[in-house]
Amino acid sequence: MDISDYILTLEQRAKAAAAALNISSHEARVRLLLDLAARVRAAEGDILAANAADLANAAENGVKAQMLDRLRLSRDRIFTMADAVEATAALPDPLCGDKTWTRPSGITITEERVPLGLVAVIYESRPNVTLDVAALCIKSGNGAILRCGKEAIESAKAICRVIGEALAAAGFDRACVSLIERTERQGADALMQIRGYVDVLIPRGGKGLISRVVENAKVPVIETGAGNCHIYVEKSADLDTALAVIVNAKTQRPSVCNAAESLLCDRAIAAAFLPRLEETLTPLGVEIRADQNCIDCFHGAVLATEEDHFTEYNDLILSVKVVENVKEAVEHINIHGTKHSEAILTTDSAAADLFCKEVDAACVYVNTSTRFTDGGEFGYGAEIGISTQKLHARGPMGLRALTTVRYKITSDGAVRKSTDKESK
Repeated sequence: MDISDYILTLEQRAKAAAAALNISSHEARVRLLLDLAARVRAAEGDILAANAADLANAAENGVKAQMLDRLRLSRDRIFTMADAVEATAALPDPLCGDKTWTRPSGITITEERVPLGLVAVIYESRPNVTLDVAALCIKSGNGAILRCGKEAIESAKAICRVIGEALAAAGFDRACVSLIERTERQGADALMQIRGYVDVLIPRGGKGLISRVVENAKVPVIETGAGNCHIYVEKSADLDTALAVIVNAKTQRPSVCNAAESLLCDRAIAAAFLPRLEETLTPLGVEIRADQNCIDCFHGAVLATEEDHFTEYNDLILSVKVVENVKEAVEHINIHGTKHSEAILTTDSAAADLFCKEVDAACVYVNTSTRFTDGGEFGYGAEIGISTQKLHARGPMGLRALTTVRYKITSDGAVRKSTDKESK
């Protein structure tokens, strides 16, 4: 079957299947998710075997170590994924909270929260995204179409088999959560361009994937993901605290989008702080790429290029630049950042306030690691992506971001009267 016909058929089936999920009760969706979590734990062996096949194929194809870490599953990671499903199940119903008001015309208006309908997600090599997206879509009453990268396809198939079993056991069509099992590049293109079935498309991955989707999609898109995240060490910062935060933000999981990629340091403390930074990060395997204005503060740093300041490394590499003050730091971030997560380390409340007001980012941190930009850490159970745009949703996208509104208007036969001020 031609790949476009394959995607079209998949979308048609998913859209039809999702209709029952769109109108299902919260109680039914919660039961389904709790059963799903239990099934994921029970399927640990099958999922790990599939993941081992993915890892072997990725290693054979030269995928670098940091990306292999994103792909790798373990018993602990699988059980953590199941825990996230249960945490999502325990959250309040995102489809409740209707608002009602009456107008002088005699009409009563009710604003209802409803599912988006059918959510498509294109992602790369993180198998946990398969389960996170499915759980969030089920909880919010949405159907889902998943398109993962070829590196994670066997893991995704194994996880989706479990999801399908849970859906069927709950009386829903397995197609409510549909995986695109063919990995041709043209499949992603078809998903972006076939109109009439997908209500929103969310890309999760690197800058290249996100740009490709935003530039080529003919369906609605929420831009997410790319994280050139900065940490700015202001002159009043406690240096011990600063080092601890930087180590966490850069080295805990360098391959993820909320890891720090760039460091800005006030000139007033550069001579005292930057050598300590190098002493701390070098034993952890971090390569420092220092701007011309601070290269002399280091012994083993590489000279940074302008491109380094725009780069999301997803690796143990950190670009460093010295700035004069908080204003210059903000200007640099607003030019080079990706509107994801930015942090200031300071004891000066005025500097913190200025930074938070003027930095253009979904998440702004004070004396805190950027690693907290995460749906689980925000109390959302999981996230379907980190939105870096400003329409509809921004930051970690939880359940509410997967809903929209519908207005129900009732009366006892009200008709609109003509007036001189009528505009519609």
